[in-house]
Amino acid sequence: MKPPPLSLYVHLPWCVRKCPYCDFNSHSAGADAPTSRYIDALLVDIEREATRAGAREIETVFLGGGTPSLFSPEQIGRLLDGVNRYLCLAADAEITMEANPGTVECGSPAGYRAAGITRISLGAQSFDDVSLQRLGRIHSSDDIRRSVDEVAAAGFDNFNLDLMHGLPRQTTEMAEADIRAALELGPAHISWYQLTLEPNTVFHARPPRDLPENEDAWAIQDAGAAVLEGAGFEQYEISAWARPGRRCRHNLNYWQFGDYLAAGAGAHGKVTDGSSVLRYSKAANPQQYMQMMESGDHGANAEVPGEADLLFEFMLNALRLTDGFEESLFVERTGLDLEYLLEVAANAFGEGLIGRSSEGIWQPTALGRRFLNDLQAEFLPAP
Repeated sequence: MKPPPLSLYVHLPWCVRKCPYCDFNSHSAGADAPTSRYIDALLVDIEREATRAGAREIETVFLGGGTPSLFSPEQIGRLLDGVNRYLCLAADAEITMEANPGTVECGSPAGYRAAGITRISLGAQSFDDVSLQRLGRIHSSDDIRRSVDEVAAAGFDNFNLDLMHGLPRQTTEMAEADIRAALELGPAHISWYQLTLEPNTVFHARPPRDLPENEDAWAIQDAGAAVLEGAGFEQYEISAWARPGRRCRHNLNYWQFGDYLAAGAGAHGKVTDGSSVLRYSKAANPQQYMQMMESGDHGANAEVPGEADLLFEFMLNALRLTDGFEESLFVERTGLDLEYLLEVAANAFGEGLIGRSSEGIWQPTALGRRFLNDLQAEFLPAP
């Protein structure tokens, strides 16, 4: 198997306050978070990850969380210095940092840019202050606008705004207003995704009232898509919209089943080695993770997925892409035979959820896009 492009994901796990819809590995700590100690642990981890990378070039880096902007520009700079020291970082690497509008004041965007960040992703979620309160966010719509002004003044011409739809009591008009407010700020990229009630979250245990019904949620999605398309944005993934040339390279690598190294508490990695794919993860608890790095115990939970799991994981990601995927990519990234995919996909074809062109390009149909979860479930390994 030919190794695919390689990325690096770094997890920074603390937030000022955990949002009730969030199922990520994030922990409330705020100013009490041991950020300097954690950077030390990450540098040990990244040096270890260099053995997995070998001479392969790192094309993208993503600092996710949690809230990475709780770490100072100096700490982020020390982290990225380590990335450059231990790994072969591409000259044109895309280096993204997530930030929340309520926490960017932990360090100026100019400081993060000087540290080596090339792309900022701001968790706006909504420009309606009542909706923000219902989501448990700590920022206001004015905070978003101020943060974007600072990001632009720092010289970032490539930034993303996260927006959510399907919010409690949200109408189509409210969702369109959110998108228009975001567009006024000139982002290169908008991630626009539906609120979901994930297990092990406050919202899952105590669902908010007055969520839009399915048909209303679909109408919101259609209306928002029309606004984004009218503004010149291209939908290239189920929840991702970008101006031409501004697609997120890091996320594309996930969706195209590329490889990625993992550093940080709870981070997951995938590397292709010869004829097999290895998946691994780090200890999720930040304290345990730091203790392991400090003690020299760099072990990670690792496994070689079987054929059925590989097929499912590829399709879980690739079916999110608006342009679909080429059959050759499936064979190249999984090492599996095309005949195996055709056999498993037979029912999805029969249900009209997926199509296959004469050039060997697979795409969800309009029905498949609407019922994407059902389409992805067609490829689940048999129990």
